[in-house]
Amino acid sequence: MTPVSGSELLFVSQVAPYADGPAGVHGVLDQAARGVAQIAELHGLVPRKVADVRTLAPAEISVARALALFTIGETPWSAEQRSVVLDRLRAGTLAVLAIHSASDACYGWPEYGDIVGARFDGHPWTQTMTIDVVVADHPATAHLGSGWEWHDEVYQFRDLRKDARVLLRVPPGQLDLEAPGAHPPSFGYPLAWCHTEGLGRVFTTALGHFPAAWESPTYLRHLHGGLEWALATDKVKGR
Repeated sequence: MTPVSGSELLFVSQVAPYADGPAGVHGVLDQAARGVAQIAELHGLVPRKVADVRTLAPAEISVARALALFTIGETPWSAEQRSVVLDRLRAGTLAVLAIHSASDACYGWPEYGDIVGARFDGHPWTQTMTIDVVVADHPATAHLGSGWEWHDEVYQFRDLRKDARVLLRVPPGQLDLEAPGAHPPSFGYPLAWCHTEGLGRVFTTALGHFPAAWESPTYLRHLHGGLEWALATDKVKGR
């Protein structure tokens, strides 16, 4: 059955080389595809996995309702595809869900950093932590309480959007700031945030590296709430 226009969620899981060499392959991509498909269906969307954006016509992006990104490296979006993504996001007709390594992609596309909200700047730590729930009433965090014990990679970021609303962060006291590659940014260590781009909405989470995430209803509810917020252009005000 052909999806109705505006009913499809495109899940892009492409692994592409960086400009200067190969990128690592996340072993959870198949699990993630199943998890995101579940979440899409809860929102009445038809999930479609896209392993290579070169197979995706710009016209197909122009009728999708949501774009979920679990990418890494220089994803080979064409100029026309980029234009469609940006135009539809800014018009409020395309929701974006950026997952884990999506911030470590598309360095040759300057506006991409604005879309996902920040640029990856290394992950000096992999550890169990008690995540600070900064915004307790957001759909992506309302089920977490004041703190969330979780094991994952901890990303550093650069160029965090000034208008990004940080939802989750790691208190610096839980991190070894002398670890190789650590260089504390002024805005600390956000793990999830949301922002608007024009009339559109973007939810980004840096979590989800390990298989346990995709087996965790708590993590999947986090993504579910993030997509709920991103889709709710006209329904959720002031969040």
